[in-house]
Amino acid sequence: MQEVKWDVYNCFSGMTAPGKTPGAPDGAAPAFEVSSDPRWHLVERILVTLPFQKSVNLHALLSYLARSSIQGKTEAMTERQIGIAVFGKPPGYSPAEDSAVRVHVRQLRLRLHEYFAQDGRNEPLRVDIPKGSYSLEFHAAGTETLPHPSPPTAQAAPAESHRPRTRDLLFWAVLVCALICAAGWYRAAHVGVHTFVPWPLNTVMQPDRQTRIVVSDANLSALRLLVPKEITLEQYLQPGFRQNLRPKHLDEGMTRMMNFISESELTSFADAAVVATLAKLAGPAADQVSLSWAGSLDRRDLEDGNYIFVGSSVSNPWVALFADKLNFQVVEESVGGRMYFRNRAPQPGEQQIYQALVSTGSMGDDYATISVLPGPAGQGNVMILQGLRQEGTEALSMLLTDSGDRAALKAAVQKVAGKSPYFEALIRARAVAGAPVSSIDIVAARRIQP
Repeated sequence: MQEVKWDVYNCFSGMTAPGKTPGAPDGAAPAFEVSSDPRWHLVERILVTLPFQKSVNLHALLSYLARSSIQGKTEAMTERQIGIAVFGKPPGYSPAEDSAVRVHVRQLRLRLHEYFAQDGRNEPLRVDIPKGSYSLEFHAAGTETLPHPSPPTAQAAPAESHRPRTRDLLFWAVLVCALICAAGWYRAAHVGVHTFVPWPLNTVMQPDRQTRIVVSDANLSALRLLVPKEITLEQYLQPGFRQNLRPKHLDEGMTRMMNFISESELTSFADAAVVATLAKLAGPAADQVSLSWAGSLDRRDLEDGNYIFVGSSVSNPWVALFADKLNFQVVEESVGGRMYFRNRAPQPGEQQIYQALVSTGSMGDDYATISVLPGPAGQGNVMILQGLRQEGTEALSMLLTDSGDRAALKAAVQKVAGKSPYFEALIRARAVAGAPVSSIDIVAARRIQP
């Protein structure tokens, strides 16, 4: 994981002659230094918080947008220019095929909402990024947005009162839900801290090492059904892969659907249940835990730290990196077809195939695996929590929450792995109406060779 440099925003300040606006002709209005502007002071306070320390990209993006917005450099805040200046894209790159800027701006909006719901709840100023814009908007707490004057001493115009529109009400409803979720995560991670992290989470959660939870991409599951086509990790990591899969002729409804799939970041309810459980059990390691969506991860991120991947390779392609290390492998006979775990080396009393529910929401037994293995670069450990259906994934959150189930899992693992921290275990849960309803059974366990 790349280390954050505290002066990263200086990379975007430019090298210009004193008293001259970058790129402006002689006689143009001089640029003012943002360091004395209260809006920049707010940005500096945000940049030193943990989410921005952990993400070089978000740190650099917020710094660049803040400087450009405060200085009134509207020409610097096009999607193409941001991609070139912040993410090192070549001058001729196509923003339509490379969504890096849009993805990171959506993440930045979420991080700003989280900041003002938690650490920054008493800030006198607020900042946000309106939908459809890359320019930051600053406003006093509890007031309408302030305009962006060129000089820092300009006065804000009085806000006009408008009759609320349905779209505005919907936006605020979504925002309130997001803040409630953020507050819930914060309380789960910081209230009632444990004195220890329970096994097996202590293999991937330590107070002195960063742990990233990577949830599945629900849109990928939908896209596979619409195409229909298998999507490998290599294809998933290609810029604009969703646009490349788009059929040439679509009606208006399908076009809206494809646009939604291309631009939103969604995960499943089962993944959310797992994340809530992990946050509750993180104990003293909570400050070292961060959350990522599968589509925002990069290969270089895996060079250090611990990781917890939620979901199977069908919805979280990163799990495919570790498939050859696992005895119980997910098989999908066709896109959207029958799914099962294949037991590569059955032991006495074990089956060769453990089949999933017919579909999410049906009644019957569902299966899932929990695995711990070394990280791909030899730095840190990886935990994989994958269910064949959502019910199986949610059952894993029940297992980790229940001390009796954890003890049963540990006993089964120790029989085959001894003191080795690396293992995989297959579990079974009875499901009714889309949720696991019975105690968890440990079906089989294996030791994973480092």
